[in-house]
Amino acid sequence: MKLDDNNLPDDENFAKMFEESEKRNSKERVVTGTIVSINDNGALVDVGQKVEGVVNMRELAKDGECTFKKGDKIDVMMIPSGGERPMLSYKKVLQKQLITEYFEKHGEAPEELTATAKVVSVKRGAGFVLEDTNGLEFFMPMGLSYLKAEGAVGKTVVAKVISIDTKKNSIIISRKAIIEQRDAKRKEIIEKISNSDEPINGTVSKVVSFGLFIDIGGVDGLCYFKEISHKGPVKAADYYKEGDEVMVKVLRYDKEKDQIALSIKQCLPDPWIDIENQLEKGDTIAVTVSNFEEYGAFVDLGNDIEGLLHISEISWEKHLKRPQDALSLGEEIEVQVLELDTVKKRLRVSLKSLQPKPFDGFLKKFKEKEQVKAKIVSITNFGLFANICPGVDGLIHNEDISWENQMAEKEKYKKGDEVDVKILGIDHDKQKVSLSIKATGSSPLDEFMKSNKVGSIITGKIKDIKDFGIFVQITDNIDGMIRLEDFAPLVVGESNVGDEIEAVITNIDTMRNKVRLSVKKLEYQRGKELLNKVNDNDTSTFGDVLRDKLKK
Repeated sequence: MKLDDNNLPDDENFAKMFEESEKRNSKERVVTGTIVSINDNGALVDVGQKVEGVVNMRELAKDGECTFKKGDKIDVMMIPSGGERPMLSYKKVLQKQLITEYFEKHGEAPEELTATAKVVSVKRGAGFVLEDTNGLEFFMPMGLSYLKAEGAVGKTVVAKVISIDTKKNSIIISRKAIIEQRDAKRKEIIEKISNSDEPINGTVSKVVSFGLFIDIGGVDGLCYFKEISHKGPVKAADYYKEGDEVMVKVLRYDKEKDQIALSIKQCLPDPWIDIENQLEKGDTIAVTVSNFEEYGAFVDLGNDIEGLLHISEISWEKHLKRPQDALSLGEEIEVQVLELDTVKKRLRVSLKSLQPKPFDGFLKKFKEKEQVKAKIVSITNFGLFANICPGVDGLIHNEDISWENQMAEKEKYKKGDEVDVKILGIDHDKQKVSLSIKATGSSPLDEFMKSNKVGSIITGKIKDIKDFGIFVQITDNIDGMIRLEDFAPLVVGESNVGDEIEAVITNIDTMRNKVRLSVKKLEYQRGKELLNKVNDNDTSTFGDVLRDKLKK
């Protein structure tokens, strides 16, 4: 134990000061005097000396009122002084009476007697004056205090009574003896329990947020909240209160921190052993919702075991943000066992696995190419997700938002908007649905295709030149693309944006609003058209047709 005061007097100086104090005490005597006068500061008392002595009002007053009046007889202690006026104390007379009664009750050197008293003053370099609730004074030498002088006044301490001396009118006490005795007892108890694996009976002394402090035979140990129940971390106040008796096991003693770690759950039957042969993956069990976390809910099996119901296993609804939006504390539900690990003491369960799969219901109700209403639930870089029915969302890819200016059109939509969509495709294996907003309306190509088809020759302007091909503007809202290998006999390096060219339509994609063109097939297509014209006109010869073409 480290002393609280590093400036304690050595034994030789203390003995000298104590001896001087005793000499003064030996010359003190009790006399009877008469109160001559009383004022706010005190009373003048005639004790047969040349001049009256003074008793301080603090010793005569009770609840602010003086308990004596002029002319009263009063027993006072006359204290030697160097002055002509004698020093008097009424309190010391009372103290002498109290000490005499204390001595008669306990003897001169009582064993195992303690006193609880408050520090009322400090005698620098000597010790502390203390007083109990009865007004009895004690003296505690500095070397027996384990207490700093600074800030000591007002502190209540428990100390061992060392001696009672009625002649010297003093009771000597020692806080050091109590502390050393307590430490010796603590050490003995710790050594005893540290070498035993047997459960110990203890009493809950304090309930805190992180566990329980438990008194085990005079010393306190900590039962961390993870060691209270086989459930894992629990709220200590839900299980125990101060004064409860409980069986515990000592886990370890940290000598450096002087801490004893205890466990309650190690004294309890392990419920995980009991359920090992009772449950298996796939079983349906009844549980009670016991706690909520951001990531899910914990469910109680009723036997000190909790399982995790992850938020993703609560419902097929993909947009559930909080478990308490679907469940209530104390609610009884049935769940399916997903995982049971009795070694790691882990149980995972699912509620949604016992519910019908929304995708199965979707397949019965909807088909591809069908137009339905959906609500936008999220917006991503690559498109919009829209909810078609509970538990089923579909993706509207950017290119399926509008026939033109897709990104500009995308910005018009916000979460929660209701839109008309067409089901483009259903992936049964991956349970994914592709949707389209633009497919609910007509394509710009629909009008274009009334007068143009694959094989038609069109005229357009070069709009852009890329590494992989040339984009050609056919109409205000329709572009065509010519791959590099289909651009001959024209030369890319000799062509510029804005040049007008002719090309043949080789493909029309109405869903993507795209047209594929070819310059390379232009002559072939012209020859084909010429041949068709010959076949359609029986009165004309091939030479006539060819001559007409050459004239053009």
